[in-house]
Amino acid sequence: MTHYQLVSANKAKSWIIIIGFVAFITSAAYIIAEGFGYGLDLVGMALIFSGLTSIASFYFSDKIILSISGAREAKREEFFDFYTVAENLAASQRMKVPKLYVIEDSAMNAFATGRDPDHSVICATTGLLNRLNRSEIEAVVAHELSHVKNYDILLMSMVTILVGLIALLADWALRMSWGKNRRSKNDNEGQLATILFIAAIILAMLSPLIANLIKLAISRRREFLADASGVAMTKNPQGLIKALTKIDSNHEPLEAANKATAHLYISNPLKNVHGAVGMFASLFATHPPIKERINALENISV
Repeated sequence: MTHYQLVSANKAKSWIIIIGFVAFITSAAYIIAEGFGYGLDLVGMALIFSGLTSIASFYFSDKIILSISGAREAKREEFFDFYTVAENLAASQRMKVPKLYVIEDSAMNAFATGRDPDHSVICATTGLLNRLNRSEIEAVVAHELSHVKNYDILLMSMVTILVGLIALLADWALRMSWGKNRRSKNDNEGQLATILFIAAIILAMLSPLIANLIKLAISRRREFLADASGVAMTKNPQGLIKALTKIDSNHEPLEAANKATAHLYISNPLKNVHGAVGMFASLFATHPPIKERINALENISV
């Protein structure tokens, strides 16, 4: 399979998951609102509230993440390879060169942030930049630049809004249901209303978890897409394979990372997946296993 075919396949799989996610959120929101007898007014309130807070965080996310990560601006003379490969790759894609930052940490990792290609940031740890050679650094930067080019930051912000919507809606509905007289509606609509109410309770309790699991699935799929898109830029899958192998062999967690930002990185920065087994390990993972990513890259024909 060529890298172009892999990119196309990963885009298709990503959109299937995204469409399913939106369908689930829409159905769950409707059943919760109708089941508790609030109509769509509650959905609108939750959407506005979660949307406003998420949009605000979207516009300031790069500054917030860089601040809590303790990142500093990368200087060209100090990180020459990092700087020049970013310039070359951005030029090849006719993109604006992203701002470059570094985190002083011996853990090996990198991430991209920013709201669009004209307002993007790529940040790498000094541990990664010191241990990778130029072709491997190029592969990592291409991966992160692919996240920017594919608008993954925007996509994940939209997904976060929807996850926040369903979590907020479920919480409000459960809290408000205790003080609401539901008998009149149930008596009037009979058995169907009772079934809808029971379904609403179940969804209110389970939908935030299900929505978060789908969000993680989207995040994992976008990692495969960024891997393939990065190789399409460099035409060098071995560079990313070697980089991922070195990153995977480094078991040091990144101190500046947390659960809220873990999905941004090229590899899980918390290093908390070791010892987890079976389906639960994959369901709650922010990233696909490195071995699966390497296997996919090894099957690419350039």
